[in-house]
Order: sequence, then C-alpha cells, then structure tokens
Amino acid sequence: MNISSLGEEGLKKLSKMLDNCSCGWRQLANAAAEHPQFRCSEKELTSCSLQVLNAAGSPARTLLAWLADRGCSMDFLLHYLRKMDHQEALQFLTTTASEQIKITVQPQSQQASLGSRVVLTCRASGPPGLSYQWFKGKEEILHETGNLPELALCPLGPAHQGHYICRINHGEKCIFSTWAHVGLLHSAGSSPGTSTGCSSMFPGSVSGLQISQQPKSQAASEGDVLVLKCRAEANPPPQYEWYHNKMPIPQQKACSLSIPCVTTEHRGEYRCKVFNLYHEVWSDTATVTIGPSSVTDASWVEVDRGLESQEVQRSTAELGINPVHQMACPPPAAKNFYATDKVALLIGNMHYLHHTQLSAPISDVHELTNLLRQMDFKVVSLLDLNCQEMNSAVTEFLLLLDKGVYGLLYFAGHGYENYGNSFMVPIDAPVSYTSEHCLCVQSILTRMQEKKTGLNVFLLDMCRKRNPNDGLIVQPGTLKVTANIVFGYATCVDAEAYEVKREDVSNGIFISFLKRRVCEDEKVTVMLDRVAEDMGRCAITRGRQALELRSNLSERRSLTDRIQSLDSSASDSARNLQWAVAHVLPESRCLNFDCGVKVQLGFAAEFSNIMVIYTRILEKPAEIDSCSAQLTDFPQEVDVDLKKSNQETLLEAGCLLLIKEEELPSPEDQSLYTRIRSLQRLRRDLTFTVCLHYTYSNMDEEVQEQLPVMVGKPLVSKLNLHESRTSSSCSAFSCPSLDSFNSPESSSFTSVDSASNTWPFCGQTGSAVSHANSLTSSRSANVPEETDSPGVLDSHQPLTASKSLPHSQVNEINYKFSDMCNFHSF
Repeated sequence: MNISSLGEEGLKKLSKMLDNCSCGWRQLANAAAEHPQFRCSEKELTSCSLQVLNAAGSPARTLLAWLADRGCSMDFLLHYLRKMDHQEALQFLTTTASEQIKITVQPQSQQASLGSRVVLTCRASGPPGLSYQWFKGKEEILHETGNLPELALCPLGPAHQGHYICRINHGEKCIFSTWAHVGLLHSAGSSPGTSTGCSSMFPGSVSGLQISQQPKSQAASEGDVLVLKCRAEANPPPQYEWYHNKMPIPQQKACSLSIPCVTTEHRGEYRCKVFNLYHEVWSDTATVTIGPSSVTDASWVEVDRGLESQEVQRSTAELGINPVHQMACPPPAAKNFYATDKVALLIGNMHYLHHTQLSAPISDVHELTNLLRQMDFKVVSLLDLNCQEMNSAVTEFLLLLDKGVYGLLYFAGHGYENYGNSFMVPIDAPVSYTSEHCLCVQSILTRMQEKKTGLNVFLLDMCRKRNPNDGLIVQPGTLKVTANIVFGYATCVDAEAYEVKREDVSNGIFISFLKRRVCEDEKVTVMLDRVAEDMGRCAITRGRQALELRSNLSERRSLTDRIQSLDSSASDSARNLQWAVAHVLPESRCLNFDCGVKVQLGFAAEFSNIMVIYTRILEKPAEIDSCSAQLTDFPQEVDVDLKKSNQETLLEAGCLLLIKEEELPSPEDQSLYTRIRSLQRLRRDLTFTVCLHYTYSNMDEEVQEQLPVMVGKPLVSKLNLHESRTSSSCSAFSCPSLDSFNSPESSSFTSVDSASNTWPFCGQTGSAVSHANSLTSSRSANVPEETDSPGVLDSHQPLTASKSLPHSQVNEINYKFSDMCNFHSF
C-alpha cells in the first residue's frame, strides 16, 4: 500500500510531525537513502529545505510526495520511522492504517438446490493481519470456514437458509460487509404452498431457475479448443456469466464458453453464474487441466519431396490410439519435465569504445542473475567484453551444456539484425562494424543444438535496426528440428530497445517488466507473452518498444522446472571441478607492518569478472593516532577507476549493488573499498601494493609503509578469455587433477554462488576441490544471499538507446513504473 493512500489530510498531519530538526524529515531522508531508489540528491534536499521560506511550505510534505512518486510503501515508511524511533509518527501511521480497511468483494445473495455447495465470499484490503468473522443473523459461525474470506455451506440444507454478514477485524477496529441471503431453490413443479424456497414469493407464472446441464471438468492440450456448457431452465429466460478462478471472463455471456486455442494460463476452475430477474444460482465447478501440446488429428501426411515423390498417409486410428483419449489423458511422463542441469550466460556491454555508452546493463545483469539463481541456474555474469572475450565466453558456456541441460543466454548492449540473423556488438567494435566484428546469435544456437540440450532460451535486450554497413548474408548453418527453442527479443524487427537513465543506476525497459514474471511456474512462452502484455499496457513503451517472441517450443517447459541429474560421470566431475577452480576468490589475509599495524585484506565478487577488495585496520599501537591502508600499483590490464578507489563505502567505490549491513565491516574499522573490473584481461597473477598511511600522536608528518601483495588469478581470469580458441576446443584453463578423468572436453566456468558472490569478509574461499564438491553435492549453494538491485524506473527520466528519443516527447508523457521491490520483509 503506497503512502499516497494516506490522503492529503493524513500526509499533512504526518508532515507536521516530521517538520523538525532533531527527529524529522532530514533524518527520514538519510534513512531512506539506504535504498538507492529513494535516495534524494543534494539538489532535492536543498529544495526541501527551501520550503520553509514559503508560508504554507513544508519540507517533510515535499519529501513524502517524492517518496510516494517513487513507490514508497507504508511498510517501508514504518520500518524507517521505527529506526528513527519516532513514536508519535508510528502511532499515527498504525492507527491510520487500521482505519483504511476497505471491502473489495462483498458477499452476494445466492439460491441453490438442496445438497449443493454455496460459497459466500468477502475480501478486504488494508493493513497486514486482517481477520474475518462470519455471522448468520446474530450468531457467529464457528465451523472451520467461519474465519476465512470464503464461507462454504455444503451440503446445503434447510438450516442454512437465512441472512449472512462478515466482519473484518484489525485490532480494535472492524467493519461489516453487506447482508447476503441464502435460500433453497425448488423446481417449477413444487407446490407453492409447500415450498420453502423463494419461488413461493413470486406469481404462479414465474418458475424457479434450475440448471439442467452442468459444466464438466476436462483435460486438454495446448492449442486445443476448450468448450464448457451450462444450460438452465427458467421463466423469465436465464442469463449466463462465466468465471475463471473466481474472476469474470469478459464477453462470455452465453450458455457455452468456447476458447479456440488454450494455453496453460487457461487452466484452473470455471463456474457459470445463471440468473434472471428473480433468481440467481451458480453452476458446479469445472476443473480444466492443460497438458503439453500433442498431435491429436485423426491422420497426418508425410511427403517425400525427392525426385520420386510419394505421399504416405498414416492414421492414429490404425495404431490403436484414440485421438480424443490421447488429448484428455496425456501420459504422466509428459506432464513432468525436468532439466539435467541449468546453465546461464549473462553478458552486459556498457562502456563501448566507439559507440554510445549504456547505463542499464549492470543492474539488468545483476537482477536477472539473482532471479535465475532462485530457480537453481548456474549463472555466469560478465560485463564489458570485447569480441575475442565474447567468443571465448560463449565457447566456455557451450562446453557446460549437455543432454537435457537448460541453456539460457542473455545479452544487454548494442545489437542489430540483418536478413533474419541477430548480432551482438562487443565493446571494441569499430565505428562501421559488420558481422565480422560481432557475434551471430543463430550461429550460437546451432552449436547449442549439437549438445542435445533440453531447452534453449535467448533473451536479447538490444536494438534490432538494420545495419547499413553490413551487406553480407551470414549462413549460420542448418538448424535441427528440436522444438525446444525460445527467442525473447526486447523489441521488434527494425526497432530500438531503450533504457531509463538516472543519476545512480538505470534499468532497461525489457528487464523492468521481465523481472516481474520470469520466476512464474509457467511455460516459457506463456511467461514471455505476459511480459509482452505488461509492456503493451504501459504508456511510455506503447508505440516505441514491444517484446517479440519467436518459439517452436512444443512442450510445457518452464525455467522453474526442477533439476534431475543423470548418473554422474567422470566428465561431469571434471567440469564441476574446473568450474569451481575458475571462480575461487583469493583467501582473506592479514598483513603485518613494521610499525605494529595489522591490516586485513578481504575479497568479494560483484560479477564473474569484477572483484571488490577491502582493507581494514585490525590492530594499531597506542602511539599511532590515525592510519589507513590504501591499494595502488595495479596491473594495466585490469580496469581500476583511481578516482573511486580506496573509498569508505561500496557506493562511493562504484559498486551499485545493495549489501546488507551485517555483511559489511563496521565503519569504525576504517575500511576502504576498491573495485577491480575486466579481470578477464589479466594475463598474469594479480599484484598490487598496500600502502599504509599513518601519523604518530606527537608528530604532524605522515609516515608511509608499503607491502607488495600477489593473490594469483582470481575469478574468471584463470579462463584466459583473451586467448582465441576453436568451438570444439577444451577450456583454456587446465587443472592438473583432470588427468585422471579421461574427459575429452571440459569447461572452467562457475556460478558466482554463495562461495564467491555473497560478500564474505573472512576466509570463505578455501580449497578449490572442496568448493567443487559443495557445488556438486548441494543445489542450495546456488541460492544468492545478496539483496536484489533496486527497481529504478519510478522517477521521471528520459529513455535512451543507441539513438535517444526526442527529449521533448518524453517530457510530454506522464508515466510511472510501479515499484518492483517488496518491503514487507522489513
């Protein structure tokens, strides 16, 4: 519930409580700044302060308005008011929230036949912890459904007739629903004098309403036609209204419900409400299950298109298969799909050398990484790769694929499409690049098919404009008919993909909508269809960017399908071992300086090729007044922003990820953070210098000591992605222990899981072998512990692509993206 639901009067009262210096709006702004989505710039804070110059101005009211626009919820506001210990505001918000209980679904009067089932429904919105109480007249209903939103009366008997009402409680506050009457329905032949139903209330020419044909439960396959029928006899003639999962289906007002091409989203419970001027009754519930698509036609034709063409007709009836039975009762094995493993390669290119710089890939790759890990994907996330590095990364990714493995490739960056082929542009592409300088997605697909994968998913978050500099028609090779390919394009052919820019972090339009749906337990194509529908309903994307889905997926395979490994083999063990070795972080260590200062050196992985190093003072002699340990002298191969090195916070160091407070060293420990990018270009062991700056209490002059440090090749630097390799070659990194495995090919990639991407500040790395064993033995190690990157589309910011939208057009559009973060956990 957004804080705007407090209304103008409530916000004014809250603002008065926060317009003070000691525990007021500025402290709230500082607390909310922990979440980048709600962080106010210095300009915005100054604007708040200047409100005091206006007689009717209120700094707190201005701040609350900004927080509301950015999607701040009541739970979020309550969390930080508790952190500020603002008891008056907490009491006001708690009381106000309890007064905002609203009934969204009122119980409806119903009549049904003896022995049937009647359900009265009452639903309400408001603060957490709402409870329900049902009453019949003045008596509380105490059976098991009497304290639920839905009151079930089954089997319906004469004792159930009467008036019902529901009370919704929150603490001492409560509200009541409207009354609903439940009556017994009798057939037209019943005697009016003896009938206990409502029919006796009407003239003799008016008969009761009786359902003569109930809808029946069905099992169908994707693509089939679904038909449900409900018929009733009544005078006046009955009207019909169909419901799916308790929600009305628009434009379905006939006795027959027909859906021409069903998908998994059509499964669930169906009921029909039948009514006329005097009566209303509900049909029985019909449950519809949707299985994978299957060929159910009576016959099919196979044609040989050779010189001596022959047409062979085969009938399923000849094989003893009933097509209808085959549709309604699919074999159990067809309903439960699984993956032998799940592997994802995520590439985000931002810092192009000769083209427009992008901002969104870092947060897009990070958010998708976390979501995929929740579904047990082993994720490799890489930023800013040149052409050679992208080719090597794809080759390593392909070596991880095998029979039944789900493979997913996501790319965010510049791209184009010519003659039906999609090309991903590396950061070193020249100004007039062609297919020679880029990676063809369709070529990658042909190589993936050689691995007999269970599912191939491509999510391409890039532009698809035609490249006028490239007239070559690339022939990627013949694709096999595998019926397991899904392409999710962020935009249509000959169109651009956009991102929303902000001062701190940005999000691409595609990921902003995809992250809401990607974890749904639905067929991949159904999930992407819903993403497309969400994008189509947003004013800012309409007419500019629309998701395009291309797929030949015939089975109901989902990204959430469980993993069921095949019998482990020596090659599997070899790949798992190299996988782990290639992503081991350096061990945390302590450095002892001659002056007596002891410094801890710690490491954490932000992405598979980005590492953060921190230093903190563990011990110092009493005669030393102040000291700090700074890092310097990094190799030229890696990318270190000297302006952002040795910073006191991760954000100041350029790290945009949200880190939990308990995972960070205490600010009192004088910790400094340095972020190292482009580890994939490291050709030798990583070396740097720790420079200790300190002053004695009786001296003004600063003293320095230096210690050289070598930490080996961390994370993906072991892969040597800068070296060329053929698609069939083994990994560039060779592990001595592989000799015992007789494995023809292996990969060195690893997921950045709890051993390397959860910000461990003390020795979490250990040996590579034990790490590999933990990856093999436990899938739960794939679950991330870091918090998600924030949703960043809530403020009014211009969209940008390789060619930006006209700024004047953007300013004319009043748009808002809903908050994607859930603050109920606070």
